[in-house]
Amino acid sequence: MLSFEEAREKVIAAVRGLRGPLAMETVELSRACGRVLAQPIAADRDYPPFDRSIRDGFALRADDAVSGATLRCIGEIKAGSGFDGVVGPDECVQIMTGAAVPAGADAVVMIEYVSIDGERVTLRRPVSRGQSIVSRGKEARAGQQLLAPGTRLGYAEMALAGQVGGHRVSVFKRTRAAILSTGDEVVDVSATPGPLQVRNGNSIALETLASLTGAETESLGNAPDEEKELRRRIERGLEVNLLIISGGVSMGKYDLVETVLSELGAQFVFDSVAIRPGRPAVFGVCRGKPVFGLPGNPVSTMVTLELFVVPAIDVLSGAEPRPLPIFRARLAHALQERSELTHFLPARVQTVRGEPEVSALPWQGSGDVVAMAESNAFLVVPPEKLNWDAGEMALVLPRRGLL
Repeated sequence: MLSFEEAREKVIAAVRGLRGPLAMETVELSRACGRVLAQPIAADRDYPPFDRSIRDGFALRADDAVSGATLRCIGEIKAGSGFDGVVGPDECVQIMTGAAVPAGADAVVMIEYVSIDGERVTLRRPVSRGQSIVSRGKEARAGQQLLAPGTRLGYAEMALAGQVGGHRVSVFKRTRAAILSTGDEVVDVSATPGPLQVRNGNSIALETLASLTGAETESLGNAPDEEKELRRRIERGLEVNLLIISGGVSMGKYDLVETVLSELGAQFVFDSVAIRPGRPAVFGVCRGKPVFGLPGNPVSTMVTLELFVVPAIDVLSGAEPRPLPIFRARLAHALQERSELTHFLPARVQTVRGEPEVSALPWQGSGDVVAMAESNAFLVVPPEKLNWDAGEMALVLPRRGLL
């Protein structure tokens, strides 16, 4: 049975092999958060475009900037304004953060390190040449590529694109992901369930997480445990870029997803992974489209989508798959697991005395969405070490968007 790392790499390799040319569109920068660049963004001029002061203070000649020296202030420069004169010997100009350093000056002394008496400015410490100045072109040169195709735009990347004039950007179109749940016992979230039915919270979770990852989702509703209707909905899902199915992938008499996919010509890459929850996860290719069959219990669904579907969406979006953001935290209490699988346990991370501490939450197995909603992370327990003492450093996978 594959480890989750091996299964994840197989997903990435398979989806890369399926991805053809990606369609592009141009969008307003303000609407581009989370999108993936299709064309590079370059600097339209040097940055900064002038020698820029990074402190409020006085621009002067470094040769004059000895401790105790008294200089004559000959003017003031605020950000966005220039200065027509030249700073000469024993002179200075008051300057604000972001303003252009005047001709003749080659250093800035912070206002905290001077005494001011009218036009007389006395230095309380020496200043070296170039101090508190970012020289022209130090950040970027005109024409330099700043953001490459495949870059996912976050707030910093958007700020950079805006600074260099990219008010409209070329991005890849969002990957379309079809979401299908299965099971006779499943009803819509707006319905009143019967005594043996459950509402379809899984589809809500799948659509939300896929959207957070950058996909455009399409709901196919819920298919009953009946081959003809299941086949019809799966065929509809194969018309888009990616199909995600929850439920119907275990070994029960009415778990029909693999059977129907096989009849449609699917080639399976794996049909189980050495994890808990989520062991029966299925991944394959059908009619040139990646298809995921995720276990129907909600915690299993959320774990397997994060591990396997998210990197597929990344690749189909034109980006490199984001690594799992696993980190270490101190274990708050002892822990014992039995099965030699990688366990992903609902957990809570908090900061204690300046370092992260993780606690596994009590839970009733992969159907316990209540415990899942109380968590902000998964405690990752590897198969080679199932017994842990309080205080050991354990592995943690954050829940997307919560840490």
